[in-house]
Amino acid sequence: MFQCSNDFNMYSEKVFSNGFKLITAPTRNTKTATILILVPVGSRHENRGLYGASHFIEHLMFKGTSRRPSSLAIARELDKIGAQFNAFTSKDHTGYWVKTTANKVNVSFDVLSDMLFRSLFRLAEFEQERNVILEEIKMYEENPLLYIDEFFEKTIYHNHILGKPISGRSIDIKKMSLTKLISYRNRFYQPSQMVMAAAGNIDKSQIIKLSQKYFANNSGEKTKNKYNAFHVNKKKNNRVKVLNRNIKQAQIALGGFALPYGDPQTETLLLLSIILGGNMSSRLFGEVRVKRGLAYFIKTELNPYQDVGSYTIRAGVDKEKVSLTLRVILGELKKIKKYGVSKEELKRAKDYFQGVMLLSLEDSSTLSSWYAKQSLFLKQIITPQQKLERIKMVRIEDIKSLANRLFKKNSFNLAVIGPFKSSAPFLRVLGEGI
Repeated sequence: MFQCSNDFNMYSEKVFSNGFKLITAPTRNTKTATILILVPVGSRHENRGLYGASHFIEHLMFKGTSRRPSSLAIARELDKIGAQFNAFTSKDHTGYWVKTTANKVNVSFDVLSDMLFRSLFRLAEFEQERNVILEEIKMYEENPLLYIDEFFEKTIYHNHILGKPISGRSIDIKKMSLTKLISYRNRFYQPSQMVMAAAGNIDKSQIIKLSQKYFANNSGEKTKNKYNAFHVNKKKNNRVKVLNRNIKQAQIALGGFALPYGDPQTETLLLLSIILGGNMSSRLFGEVRVKRGLAYFIKTELNPYQDVGSYTIRAGVDKEKVSLTLRVILGELKKIKKYGVSKEELKRAKDYFQGVMLLSLEDSSTLSSWYAKQSLFLKQIITPQQKLERIKMVRIEDIKSLANRLFKKNSFNLAVIGPFKSSAPFLRVLGEGI
């Protein structure tokens, strides 16, 4: 137990003279290679007049470059080699990735560097993509299952930038200026800020040469990446937000503040999350779905940032059974606070984590993300084997102690989407205590 293939633990870092950081993580048992580039900019770095800018830029990166003047030209270049490619924006970083067979990795470098450094950002594409993003916003806002996560962060982070949507609001996108957007891009999209992780069936020397050619030779300004830090209010009060929607199944998200990136208790929190709602043998799944039939799905989620983090318990339940479901969930939290977990239960959670982690790391895209994200946010990278060793060290008393730290009276945040006009009934349930 707690052994990890050496393939997953072999990595090296190199920082080029312009500040561009490269991580190589070669593995033998795959025919694919993933090139992932992370830029430390997301919605939390935005201010008034630029809400939604990070996500908007991600869209425009696919609309044409000086060498490939259309989105079709970019897509054809990658489609003709059978590549998988995409991008994503979060609250604290943006990512661009291409996954290919090992012998086509040079194409990944060529296309990604072209997009990141030579995208045209023309007015016609800007206006067209504005409409696309407005439709994307509607898609999320009008689908409770998709929107509940965003609504929960709006609840817990309230008026802070972390509580604002990654895509911006419709009013923000309608007012967005192309000039401001380009200035924002030029500020953050500098080689000195970027981290690349190349993982899979790669040749380290080839990757270094390609990085030198496509990224290290690009000069750029060294900018400081500042953000508005979040400070948890020590005065504890339950907070409930209700979004009135005429639907039969309500979406609920109950949670609170947890741990930021790299916290010493991260592994304890991971195991606590698994035990509560991480799989089909978890406590909440057994109590809420199997025993009572209150929900089709119920799960726990963790969302860490650099300065703060949160945990969430999510479920979709009948509109008449929201209060009952909340009482059942709170009852399970109360049990784990009072009685902790058994030795066997903790062992199952550890074994589950190991299995899921090792299976996922067989994919070069997951392995690239493992190293890139840590390099971006943490002072020291933890290998998969080191992670397993940390998991192994978590004790029964650690789980109980953290549960008592997190699940305190008047510390809950609840987001509810359903046919409700008032939050009062749900506040009363939370007020019953734990």
